[in-house]
Amino acid sequence: MGRKVMQKKIRAILLTTELSFDDLYSSVSSRGVTLSDKLRSNEGCTVSMVGFMAPPLTPTINFFVLTREPMSICPFCGSDADWPTDIVVVKLDNPVTALPFDSPIRVTGTLELGSEVDAETGFVSLVRIKASSLEAM
Repeated sequence: MGRKVMQKKIRAILLTTELSFDDLYSSVSSRGVTLSDKLRSNEGCTVSMVGFMAPPLTPTINFFVLTREPMSICPFCGSDADWPTDIVVVKLDNPVTALPFDSPIRVTGTLELGSEVDAETGFVSLVRIKASSLEAM
């Protein structure tokens, strides 16, 4: 690997903020959630997060739900009562084949915040990462 390529990778790592599911919200109540200061201050920045790919509707996907704990069922297939409150939607530029739902993955990409409705599925998200890389761990 060339020196310039290595420098570029090191710079990307140094400028990446590691987020955890505990960093998502400063409060959760019956009135909704409040995004944390750490989350809001990293909007538009490169972040990295470790979690589990929830089972998708189809084997090839262009987005998925990242969860704190592995889920054994597709989150779209149950009621909203089955949904975890701390999820992150991961948007992909190119479709990928779903990864095993019981193995952790690291997602790195640009953090997006605010309510957004997926035009194709009607799925509503509040926290998203536009992925630049996925890494099975």
